[in-house]
Amino acid sequence: MALFEYFPNYIWNLSLAIALESGGRIGEIIDMCAPIREAAATGADAGTPAFMREWARMADKLAGLAAEDEARGRLFSAGEKLRRASLYYTTAERMQGHGHPGRKETYAKALDAFGKGLRYTGEPVRRVTIPYGGKELAALHTRAPGEGRKPVVVYCNGLDSTKELLWFSWLPNALAKRGISSLCVDQPGTGEALRLHDLPATHESERWASAWVDWLETQPDVDPKRLGMTGISLGGYYAPRAVAFEPRFAAGAVWGANHDWAEVQQRRLKREGENPVPHYWNHVMWVFGAANMDDFHAKSRGMTLDGVMERITVPFLVTHGEADRQIALDYAHRSFAQLTGTADKELKVFTPREGGVEHVGADNMSFGRDYIADWFAEKLGGHTA
Repeated sequence: MALFEYFPNYIWNLSLAIALESGGRIGEIIDMCAPIREAAATGADAGTPAFMREWARMADKLAGLAAEDEARGRLFSAGEKLRRASLYYTTAERMQGHGHPGRKETYAKALDAFGKGLRYTGEPVRRVTIPYGGKELAALHTRAPGEGRKPVVVYCNGLDSTKELLWFSWLPNALAKRGISSLCVDQPGTGEALRLHDLPATHESERWASAWVDWLETQPDVDPKRLGMTGISLGGYYAPRAVAFEPRFAAGAVWGANHDWAEVQQRRLKREGENPVPHYWNHVMWVFGAANMDDFHAKSRGMTLDGVMERITVPFLVTHGEADRQIALDYAHRSFAQLTGTADKELKVFTPREGGVEHVGADNMSFGRDYIADWFAEKLGGHTA
């Protein structure tokens, strides 16, 4: 496989690969990983406190170095270090079980470093919030350059990502280059919505997606007739569902098909396929606000796109890696086959010829990122050159 296999288990290698693809520096990553290589051999779950210790230590060092740059007025340099610190804090935090000591504090450091880092580097990104369910949802709005109203793509998390990791996938930058703005959202069950507001996941993704469309329609720099939606990993379930039930979306795409996640859980009970994070069952029960395993399976039973894909009437793109070890390729074919309500549909499977064959392109995210950005540019009136 093309994934960088530094550790003796898939889950740790996945986190390392995502960090590399998100802008981590190989020297820093080796310095963090070398002391915990043996800990990884004890299992994906057992060594995670050591993982957090080393990755947070590097992030703390970068934050300290950034403070030295800041004191000298070197804010661009400080911002670059803070962005990497945020990435490492985020990677450390997502590897821990719910309630693990230090997890809450590490997440707070990740948010602080990310926000300050973006301010210092001058990225065209702003944090926005909307009321939802008596609480709030947060997102990162990246505006495409130029005057006038722009098309916007709403970009949602998978099971265990955050809006910051969505931004670090560099899809917002690729879209902006093509004249399309984006909105990276922490939907219920992810990021701030889960960690700060205890908002659990729901299979009815149109609920929160429509709330963001309502907000977008109030923005003077948004063209409400050119809204798209995409999602990564489990977002491959959330995005199609939202596009199917929210008629204001003009196009949709998935970065990794996730046609029947309820069925995936039954496969994982049988140890078929790889898990995305350590402490997996603990994590999914937290995400869905479930009291126990029976409650989790009941709450996630609706996570299937059977009977949903047929409702989509707008252009839609399904992408998947040929060697995805988490979500079987046949789910991409199922989603595509059920797109009977639109004539404008496409299935793109990434093969070893190009790369991006692992789950959501963890081996090389550039191919998925560029393909999806080009496709949205063609469908929403952006540009590809």
